[in-house]
Amino acid sequence: MRVFSVGNWAHFGSMIVGIAMFGFGVASVILSIGKRHFQNNAKFWMTFSLLAVGPSIILANSLAQRLPFNPIMLVSNPIQKYYLLAYYLFYFVPFFWGALFLGLVFIAGQNFFGKVYFANMLGSGLGGIALLLAMYWILPSSLYWVPLATWLVAGLAWLLAQKEKNFLPYLIFAASLSWAIGFFFNQINLSPYKGVSYARRFPDSKKVYEAMSPQGLMEIYSSSYFHFAPGLSDAAGFQLKKMPENAYLGMYIDGDGPLGIMKDLPPDETDYLNFLPMSMPYLLKQKPEVMIMQLGGGISTELALKKGSQKITVAEGNPMIREALLNDPYLSKYTGNILKRPEIELIPTEGRIYLGNTQRKFDVIDLSLADSTGLSMPGGSSVTEKYLYTLETFESAMKALKDNGLLAITIWNKEDPPKSTLKTLATAVAAARQGSPAEKLGQQFFIAHTYLSTLSILYKKEGFTASEIQTLKDYCEKMSFEVLYYPGEKAPDDNLKAIFEAYREVYFPKAGQEESSDVSQNLSVSHLYTLFIADLIHGGSDATLESYLFDTHPLTNNHPYLSGFIKIQDIPHFLMHLESVPDEWGYLLLWMNLGVASLLSLALLFLPLLADWKLIFSKQTGKLGVILFFLSLGMGYILVEVGLMSKFLLSLSYPTISISILITGMLVFSGIGSYFSDKWLKGSGKRLGLVCAGIAAYLVLLTLFLDKFFLAIGDQTYGVKAASCLAVLAPLAFLMGFPFATGMSFLARSHREHFFVWAWGINGSFSVVASLLVPILSIILGLSSVLWIAAALYLLAYLAFLGLSKQNAPS
Repeated sequence: MRVFSVGNWAHFGSMIVGIAMFGFGVASVILSIGKRHFQNNAKFWMTFSLLAVGPSIILANSLAQRLPFNPIMLVSNPIQKYYLLAYYLFYFVPFFWGALFLGLVFIAGQNFFGKVYFANMLGSGLGGIALLLAMYWILPSSLYWVPLATWLVAGLAWLLAQKEKNFLPYLIFAASLSWAIGFFFNQINLSPYKGVSYARRFPDSKKVYEAMSPQGLMEIYSSSYFHFAPGLSDAAGFQLKKMPENAYLGMYIDGDGPLGIMKDLPPDETDYLNFLPMSMPYLLKQKPEVMIMQLGGGISTELALKKGSQKITVAEGNPMIREALLNDPYLSKYTGNILKRPEIELIPTEGRIYLGNTQRKFDVIDLSLADSTGLSMPGGSSVTEKYLYTLETFESAMKALKDNGLLAITIWNKEDPPKSTLKTLATAVAAARQGSPAEKLGQQFFIAHTYLSTLSILYKKEGFTASEIQTLKDYCEKMSFEVLYYPGEKAPDDNLKAIFEAYREVYFPKAGQEESSDVSQNLSVSHLYTLFIADLIHGGSDATLESYLFDTHPLTNNHPYLSGFIKIQDIPHFLMHLESVPDEWGYLLLWMNLGVASLLSLALLFLPLLADWKLIFSKQTGKLGVILFFLSLGMGYILVEVGLMSKFLLSLSYPTISISILITGMLVFSGIGSYFSDKWLKGSGKRLGLVCAGIAAYLVLLTLFLDKFFLAIGDQTYGVKAASCLAVLAPLAFLMGFPFATGMSFLARSHREHFFVWAWGINGSFSVVASLLVPILSIILGLSSVLWIAAALYLLAYLAFLGLSKQNAPS
């Protein structure tokens, strides 16, 4: 995941989980087909597979990093789907060898399976902790040394256990081969399209800072080629007396960016700030008390400071950014020690979390350009959670305003036709509607934009006065910003639904239709914005908004995705018009991954049956029960695991940490559950029913109360939040450790060895599908629905086990 984050466009967590489970599935298929051979030669294959793990880790990554896979070209370059398939075929290999070793151990220890499985799960959890800690000191390109080290320890333990001196030379050879491959081949192939790749090619580029942690790899560069000007007015070119020189450094986290770090502007250059749209709140507020919801590179903080704000509260949840701007000598001097100014109070948490817990009130709350300006923005983005822009975050910000206070939101506006901006507008209006009477809503917003640049939303709970409206309109006219909405503006007469239908026909014409059926419609982006906002504010029908070709429902903590705008019913249509939505590559990648995973999973399920027809046609009962039981467990476990990764981001904020803590906790506590499962195999049917019912009930409770719990602990230290997440997870994961181990032990003790390895494979095969299904279900149905489906699957697993356990075992 770290390799993908740095070298490509995202951590692709669900895909990596799927690849890992695919490796386990392939191993189970091989064991099922050749079970007699492997049982007769178990020690040889245990030794060989153990030796193969280390070199295959390095070799698989070295080969995969040579692939020119670039997900932003999924539409324009069809060969990318074959590169995606190649990722599965390369990366599954080390998981295959590890799983082959484990499968042979499971077969040998099937009569005490729970204890063996506990050792496996505990080791996996400890490996996750080791890798998480290593991220503080080891560059991502060298992180492979951590799994190699644990593999080498395992090899030495095997040497001591087997007491075979002949094994040592082979282990030394495998370790030397692994080191040689890692030394001579780059382990991260940085995409030439990532932002940092461009920065490194600037003629005067110089890296001035580097740091690493689980939050990412941070690189900061200086160059005269950095010209951010976020939303800068065109009027600056002829009205501004002096343009700031070398005003920005470029900050890149995992190669994405840049975020602009603004220098401390001298007095003769500060007029530049007046030409940025983020300056609008300060036209109405003198010496305000300001809340900056995300420090980022400090542009909003510098602007608030230069505009004479008396008190500025700055939130920043990333400790790497705080450390860099606070304590690095070069960066501190460049920014004028901005975070040490007496007017500024630095809050070491995310702004959304702080506002959800504080009783303080502010004159201005600023949420501006929290995302980078990198090429990934106009080129689309991967599917990631955006809790900073949800309905709940906007509601918290609106409640934290003083009387006559202003909430100012400036976002990138680089899409035509617009998608994310419309969703953000819908979210802001929905949040305002929650706390205000409908008749007052029209007085609370002032909205302006610059085409393919930025869009700014100003919200005032008490409503804008006539003089404030005129001040803002005059400013926008002077700066050539286009006003999209202001209180008192007469709504256009055009029919929004007709505009939406015309958009659909223009961008996605019907078969045989060369041009729009209604070319008389005004299809400019500005006109669309004006109609859309008027419809939102003046209570237009939901049916009208539903007719737009992209999803514009408000973001919530349950639907936190500023991506996946294609509606589910339109996916078949879009397959013929993918060139119209290249910026949706992140969402398209999920579907492509699901297709690849589904084909591979079906193959894994049926290959053992095709290879051993007696397994199908024998009179031995229980095949359907085995399939249904282990299918339900495989899908249910992964739905919970991957689904909670996104939920944990609400509290832990960073994908790498959320994933590490979640997976480690799941593995360790599930392993403990597996350990105790052997003790109550007798009467397991009734007890398993209680366990599965407990799992389902706990999952439903999480959907009801988890968000509130995360909000309650939001102002605690990061260590307390991480420990709290593990405490919430522990009972659930402990119970989830029982069903699989119980099912496997039941097969072993009821003399159904022919099902034993195949059942493990079924579990792994459907885990592959489930891992890729989670983000798609989350986008379409919401995060809570994923946990509800998982709860239903565990209940289904219990029913399948009842049917399986009632059937007589063969003599």
